[in-house]
Amino acid sequence: MDSFFLVVLTFVFSFHIHFAQANQQPSTATTSKTYIIHVKGPKGTTLAQSEDVESWHNSFMPPTTTMSSEDQPRMIYSYRKVISGFAATLTEQELREVEKKDGFISAHPERMLHRQTTHTPQFLGLKRQMGLWKESNFGKGVIVGVLDSGITLNHPSFSDAGMPPPPPKWKGRCELNGTACNNKLIGARSFNLASETTKEAVTPIDEDGHGTHTASTAAGAFVDNAQVLGNAKGTAAGIAPHAHLAIYKVCFGEACPESSVLAALDAAVEDGVDVISISLGLNEPPPFFNDSTAIGTFAAMQKGIFVSCAAGNSGPLHGSLVNGAPWILTVGASNIDRSIVATAKLGNGQEFDGESVFQPSDFSPTPLFLTYAGKNGKQQAALCANGSLNDVDFRGKIVLCERGGGIARIAKGEEVKRAGGTAMILMNDERNGFSLSADVHALTATHVSYDAGVKIKAYINSTETPTATILFKGTVIGNSLSPAVSSFSSRGPNLPSPGILKPDIIGPGVNILAAWPFPLNNSTDSKSTFNIMSGTSMSCPHLSGVAALLKSSHPDWSPAAIKSAIMTSADIINLENKLIVDETLHTADVFAAGSGHVNPSRANDPGLVYDITPDDYIPYLCGLGYSDTEVGIIAHKTIKCSETSNILEGELNYPSFSVVLGSPKTFTRTVTNVGEANSSYVVHVTAPEGVNVKVQPDILNFSEANQKQKYSVSFSRIDSGNETGEYAQGFLQWVSAKHTVRSPILVNFV
Repeated sequence: MDSFFLVVLTFVFSFHIHFAQANQQPSTATTSKTYIIHVKGPKGTTLAQSEDVESWHNSFMPPTTTMSSEDQPRMIYSYRKVISGFAATLTEQELREVEKKDGFISAHPERMLHRQTTHTPQFLGLKRQMGLWKESNFGKGVIVGVLDSGITLNHPSFSDAGMPPPPPKWKGRCELNGTACNNKLIGARSFNLASETTKEAVTPIDEDGHGTHTASTAAGAFVDNAQVLGNAKGTAAGIAPHAHLAIYKVCFGEACPESSVLAALDAAVEDGVDVISISLGLNEPPPFFNDSTAIGTFAAMQKGIFVSCAAGNSGPLHGSLVNGAPWILTVGASNIDRSIVATAKLGNGQEFDGESVFQPSDFSPTPLFLTYAGKNGKQQAALCANGSLNDVDFRGKIVLCERGGGIARIAKGEEVKRAGGTAMILMNDERNGFSLSADVHALTATHVSYDAGVKIKAYINSTETPTATILFKGTVIGNSLSPAVSSFSSRGPNLPSPGILKPDIIGPGVNILAAWPFPLNNSTDSKSTFNIMSGTSMSCPHLSGVAALLKSSHPDWSPAAIKSAIMTSADIINLENKLIVDETLHTADVFAAGSGHVNPSRANDPGLVYDITPDDYIPYLCGLGYSDTEVGIIAHKTIKCSETSNILEGELNYPSFSVVLGSPKTFTRTVTNVGEANSSYVVHVTAPEGVNVKVQPDILNFSEANQKQKYSVSFSRIDSGNETGEYAQGFLQWVSAKHTVRSPILVNFV
């Protein structure tokens, strides 16, 4: 399986979000592991009121565990805000002792998380002198907390020119030397106590670029003359360019320890951030009560903090989505209308447009011999795996390589270069279809679609002397099929909670230009360095930035109201005025696109919102079948589901509908008027095929701002005698003279 890697300079960087056990070795009574341990708060007080939480947590530790053999504290983190518990390094025998203590709830071994623009503001309709940017004052006063691999100092994207000081509520700190922090970069901290790869304190400096890229995407300053190897030239800016940035380094190399992520969430809540951006995730999501990101972000949401998370890079497989808790905005990835075109021109005159960032000016357009890497019938050779191309016949030729096999795209080019090839045409596998990536390749190259690759193979087989060249056309704006869902973007259904439709939204995540720590391809320009990357890691901070703009424009809106505004105002058509497509160029389903593509300007004036208070999630969590203890772990308080009116997932006041339909179902929703005081909305339903949808009432009249109105939606099957598929989808829209408030409907027939 292709893991969507980008390689820059001499290292391989993975965008693929996956999740692994921190220690895969067989455990013994004497082998220590880091555990995340949940405990009850001190009797007679709450966690927030306790003046000595760490002392309480230490009381659970066996007396022999004060220090490790390396003189490191065995208690790694004592959490104060996001969970009731701590992280500690223990043997299995010591853990058994902890489990005997009064107040112990649960424990699990720490898991390791891994990570998953000059043009995107314009693509999203953001303009300096008008609209949302002006109305939100570019996110002024909002603090965006980014959990990632750190930050690059002195990059122009983090200049504080014209920035005011942070708001008085800010309580964070800067762990950088001297005056490295400023009014843009107001905080930077590192949480590496649990990382096995670092035994000494590490500063929040970014060593691989991922954190710098995501931070500048969310809230980077305006930077003129940004470009990557001469392409994608323009003014770079984050989505909320006047927002403050607080950086929390939780990734060290490929390791992002779960305990460090929780510690960073703990700090971010205490520091006073408004928005949290997390481009990290799990491969196979556990139940929410065993998902540290879900638990920690619930506490953030309780404090009014908006949380945006990457959906994952395991698409197009259905059920591959992560970070699916309903209090999180789960973000999938789409392309934008900018391409960096490199065209493969064959000897028979056929041309196939592909993409590549590296576009050498000295590459001759004269045709060269073209050959297929897999001509010997060996699969590893076809994939251009390391060491697979040993035939001297590749020298001086353009080599066609197949995508996939878990081999990074750029690594394939490195193998062609090692074998003496002059250039590479990289063809997609069928799974990735028409989704292309612009990379900084190691040699002259272009990345073409699967369809193009099949035709190029056919041409090679049709003649004894196949030839080709690559024509570089630079940056091209105007791809009418954008936005389209990228093949790598993870898809629903949302396995821990199928009744909550995910992803919530898609946003720009393909070939995104943003800040980078070091020059590319031995460039000498180190003052204003940018790079192009792809992944839901890139789409997530776009939405974090949008949330910051909305927070600035509507400081009284709750996290759920902001999420609703983003979802119900989303676009479902592309620049060609047709329904958004996926990597197959067919209409993307709601498992891929969710509510649609973010439209920031419309989200600023959505008309109606579906609001949810923190306590509204309790009946939903009980309705999932979780025990009192499990719900209490998430809610951070004692819960008795038997005393709660448990609800089905579909009853949560969510801005979308996911219905398991056997017998008829009826759900209620409450909408809040955030538009004109006097307004009237009429319902319009595009019913899923084979489903009858009835809405009561069918008109909602409002006479004042913030007025609430309820409505019910009934779903029943139509016995038409025709076989329907497993799923069907449609939309419910409330339409006024000024607004259209759209909710997707997904029906699963049983």
